[in-house]
Amino acid sequence: MAYREKDTKKWTAQWFETNVMGEKKKRRKRGFETKREALEFERSKKLSTERSMDMKLSDFIEIYFSDKQNDLKDRTIKNKRYMMQQHIVPYFGNQMMSEIKASQIIQWQNEIQKKGYSDSYLRMIQNQLTSLFTHAAKIYDLPVNPCKKVKRMGNSDSRSLNFWTLDEYKQFIQTMEPGTRYYLIFEMLFWTGCRIGELLAITKADINFEKNQLSINKTYYRTGMQDIITEPKTKQSFRTIEIPEFLKEEIKEFVDGHYGMPDTERLFPVVQEAVQHKMKRQIELAGVKKIRVHDLRHSHVAYLIEKGVEPLLIRDRLGHKDIRITLNTYGHLYPNQQRKIANLLDNENAVTGLGEERDEC
Repeated sequence: MAYREKDTKKWTAQWFETNVMGEKKKRRKRGFETKREALEFERSKKLSTERSMDMKLSDFIEIYFSDKQNDLKDRTIKNKRYMMQQHIVPYFGNQMMSEIKASQIIQWQNEIQKKGYSDSYLRMIQNQLTSLFTHAAKIYDLPVNPCKKVKRMGNSDSRSLNFWTLDEYKQFIQTMEPGTRYYLIFEMLFWTGCRIGELLAITKADINFEKNQLSINKTYYRTGMQDIITEPKTKQSFRTIEIPEFLKEEIKEFVDGHYGMPDTERLFPVVQEAVQHKMKRQIELAGVKKIRVHDLRHSHVAYLIEKGVEPLLIRDRLGHKDIRITLNTYGHLYPNQQRKIANLLDNENAVTGLGEERDEC
């Protein structure tokens, strides 16, 4: 029960928590200005301990991230928290998880869709709410998952992918001096299809110059003024990329030009924002259409598709978890594949003479 401190005249909340050993431990939190605030905090903590779904959505968010702390990367948690605080908490934060209805979610969707976000971002926002209710239903026995009754807003199907053709890329890369840091950064992004975080984590030890191979085994990002090196996005992101001879030579020349570079030192000690700014400047100089750094990955795939590379090989090269991700993302770039099949059958028919008069089967 909450009580008032004699010295500070402020209120202290107290409650019991049961640890993994089944032992009850008393907990306290001091510094509340009013008794009401302290009691409300006690109530939320008791509900959290009991994992009752008669708790506010804002409180359940903390339980969700506590449960997911070993499953999600720090950067993912940061991004998910941001979207939840921006787009979910203002609408549902003070409502009980057990009382949120499908009809309210439809109203929320209508409000969010008025803000003019892209379909892909709308789907990302929707996914955050869905993940909360899915976890509540699966782990804490929420009787009804209202998200299951509602059509998801947005669309994750990236049919409006932005990418460069090979000619556009050549026009862009010609604005930079060969052999320089950013020249090689863009060369590697376009010709390997790796993610920018994966590229910025590469060290000399990750390059096998004898076999023309690039090992992707980590990723880099910067947060809170700190450089973070962590595992790649998924288990499938651990991969070895075969690189063309000309790219191997460009990388080797760059490494040799930095005599004494340690094997474990990042090849490109810059942040993603620096690459983005450089790309914007060079795009203006080149006079090509504006795309993002990540769109160089799409450009690589578009080039491979144009050359007839099979989706399974592209999946492995990109490090996709499932072939469906590859097909959902890039399948629309295969518009001529059905025509190729028809042409193949026509050619086969001409060679075998199957078009001649034949018995009915």
